[in-house]
Amino acid sequence: MQPNLIMIEDDVELAEILCSFLKRYNITVTNYDDPYLGISALSLTKYDLLILDLSLPGMDGLEICKEVRAKSDIPIIISSARSDLEDKIVGLELGADDYLPKPYEPKELYARIISVLRRYKKSNTVSEETSHSTLILKEESHTIFFQGTPLTLTPAEYDVLTHLIKKNNCVVSRTELLNSALSLNEENESRSLDVLISRIRTKLGESSKEPKLIHSVRGIGYRLQA
Repeated sequence: MQPNLIMIEDDVELAEILCSFLKRYNITVTNYDDPYLGISALSLTKYDLLILDLSLPGMDGLEICKEVRAKSDIPIIISSARSDLEDKIVGLELGADDYLPKPYEPKELYARIISVLRRYKKSNTVSEETSHSTLILKEESHTIFFQGTPLTLTPAEYDVLTHLIKKNNCVVSRTELLNSALSLNEENESRSLDVLISRIRTKLGESSKEPKLIHSVRGIGYRLQA
């Protein structure tokens, strides 16, 4: 099926270039240079992925990211000229799946889109279920259940938690976890993984100070005890 994307980008010339380029790969992109119209469109139409600028008129992109993530698990790629590392970290904390600093080649955006979508869509492989007392992984439906309730996870969160479930009770290195979530491969800052683990812990109702399921192993990585 042809991917249907939404972009919120006030640089109309850049948006036209990106939309035209992605169309060559059968990816449809609808751009909104007004963030309020973009948010409205997201509530009315089902899109496969959101490309989000941060410096927008009338509303900061990080606020949009927060608002969208509170209502939807749509994959989000932040595309921004803001080079502040803190913006990148906050974007990931708020639920973005990737952060692409401007300027960049359109082909790199295409590669990021394909990578994120590949991990988001439902698996076409034979149904496989991994079950523990608290967490149940159903790969066919791309769903993880926590205490009988399906979790709302971003693609990167799903990849990392899936890897931890499969390695239950084993210590998993930071490198191995980063490799399990390819949307983080370009993120060299070690905090990116910490942010991701923090988001997962929150969804599991725990904190780093009193972990019940995901435990930090100093100098190595993490261990899931489910």
